[in-house]
This record gives sequence, structure tokens and C-alpha cells, in this order.
Amino acid sequence: MSPAVITLLVLLGVGLLLALWLMYIYNGLVVAGNRFENAFAQIDVQLKRRYELIPNLVEAVKGYMGHERQTLDAVIKARNSAMAAEQKVAANPSDPAAMRELNQAEAQLGGTHYNIRREVFPAVKVAGMFGFKQAALLETAETERAAPKVSFQ
Repeated sequence: MSPAVITLLVLLGVGLLLALWLMYIYNGLVVAGNRFENAFAQIDVQLKRRYELIPNLVEAVKGYMGHERQTLDAVIKARNSAMAAEQKVAANPSDPAAMRELNQAEAQLGGTHYNIRREVFPAVKVAGMFGFKQAALLETAETERAAPKVSFQ
């Protein structure tokens, strides 16, 4: 082999190694670029998902606030009823009708504790899953509420 052939072979070998090295760097850059684009796309998907879920969260909170508002209104109404009945009894303690009204108002105010607890979040979800039903308040017939007549003859 002549020195020109050896020099040519060495130059071809170095050129081949240079070409392989450039190909390796190029392929590495392509893979890294694709990974970057894929990562950004996944982040973009998660951000869009989060942005789409925010209105659902707002609607859930609005619904819960409405439910809580109804519960609060019911408790306030029961409290006002009990206070009015208490004032009637205080004005005339011997009035049996006023006393019955006070008893009913207090029963409604205190006796709805189970129903209120069953209806607030997150208990409403648990109550629904396990079949806890709304409790009926004690109601008696008008004749049973009347005071008995005592007569000595």
C-alpha cells in the first residue's frame, strides 16, 4: 500500500467518524426536541383540564351555598317562631294555646337537628349512600293536645 492510499483511508475513516458523530448529535437533538414538545403538550392538556374544571367547581360551590342558605333560612325561621312563642307565653303564662305553640316551636327548632345534619355537606352524600331518610317531626292530633278536664263532683 502506498502512502497516498493509507492517507486516503485515514481521511475516509476520520470523515466517517465525523459523519457518525454528527448523525449522533443530530438524532439526540431531534429526540430532545420531541421530548420537549411532548412535555409541553402534556402540560398544556393538564392546564386546559384544570381550566375546564374550575367552572364545575364554581357551580358545585354555588349549589352548596344555595343549600346552606335554605338550611340557614329554615333555622332562622324556626328560631324567630320560637322567640315569638316564648314572648306570648311570657305575656300570659296561663294560656294553654300559647304554651302549645311554644312547645311546637321549640320542637321544630331542636327536633330538626337530625334533618339539618343529614342535609349538610358532606353528610348529605353519606346519608344518601347509606339510605338515611328525613325524620318526620312528632305530630299529634288536636284532641290529644287538649288539656284534660278535671272535675270533682
